[in-house]
Amino acid sequence: MKHICILLSAAVFIIGATDRLYAQNLEAKADSLILKDFSAKNGPGAVFMIAHRGKAVYRKAFGKANIELDADMTPENVFQLGSITKQFTAVAILMLEEQGKLNVKDPVSKYIPDYPGGSEITLHHLLTHTSGIKDFTKMKQLSDIAQKEMTPAMMASFFKNEPADFAPGEKYEYNNSGYVLLGYIIELVSGEAYGDFIKKHIFDKAGMNQSCYASDRKIILKRAYGYHKKEYGYVNKTPISFSVPFSSGSLMSTAGDMLKWQNALNQNLLLGAKQTSKAFSRHRLNNGDEFAYGYGWHIKDVNAIASREHGGSIFGFKTMAVYIPEHDIYVIGLSNCDCNSPTQTVRDIAALALNMQDRTQVGR
Repeated sequence: MKHICILLSAAVFIIGATDRLYAQNLEAKADSLILKDFSAKNGPGAVFMIAHRGKAVYRKAFGKANIELDADMTPENVFQLGSITKQFTAVAILMLEEQGKLNVKDPVSKYIPDYPGGSEITLHHLLTHTSGIKDFTKMKQLSDIAQKEMTPAMMASFFKNEPADFAPGEKYEYNNSGYVLLGYIIELVSGEAYGDFIKKHIFDKAGMNQSCYASDRKIILKRAYGYHKKEYGYVNKTPISFSVPFSSGSLMSTAGDMLKWQNALNQNLLLGAKQTSKAFSRHRLNNGDEFAYGYGWHIKDVNAIASREHGGSIFGFKTMAVYIPEHDIYVIGLSNCDCNSPTQTVRDIAALALNMQDRTQVGR
């Protein structure tokens, strides 16, 4: 028995030493990848995090959270997420479906009766970017409303009479308007404002205490300020009314809270396994062709291993997150300048973490 205890202790020591070595090597190599594009100490920066088995093994901040105040970025800073918001909108729809309050096969006309062609467009089409409706971000008139306070009904009216790009289900084409309509439907079905619904049913349940619906007026502790880059230097981001991107891009969060989000999904804290699987399944067009998007996530791969990904871009910010379920690896990058996208860096770090994890498993 004594010999068995000694062997177990030795095994634990070796595994612990291996994990520490893995973390040290990962840190050095991740730093090297990040500093290729995020090396400006006195300019806008970013926060990057790598998590394994639900726990952060790397989390670092680079650059400034506020250039004017010479405030360094910290891992706890709050960023605008941009289109990563769509993950939360999709899960909210699935939560309402699980409660029997709607069905993703329902036509839009069931909830917005006057929407043109709404009897042919389903919630599934909106979730998968296959509706064919006009993406409002591609409309020339967008500048007319960018700083106006818009209700969901006003946003729907802004683009609903535009000619369709294609028939529902005929094509996949990324579309922000569809996710605005989904937010509108969440409000109609739940009787709650979109931001309130997300806070009560997702943020609070997942313990995401630093996450919120975006605002330029509210005091948001540890806010990272957004920037554009011009030929003559950095400038503060262009103001925008967050009622315009609404449920397609108006949430804010931190790297730590986003890990709580990923863990809540993994633990089925918000949805049952059957409902959750809809978000992470590839879907098909009318002709049977499969496309690489679920509900709120791109379904791709890193080094031929399945991944779930999404990025975001909104005035002053760019974001990217990759999750590799087979190895429970989560990588996120949050940048406070729309001049510097973390997308490729995050994907490179995910590949690095995956390769290093594979090597440390040898002999275990």
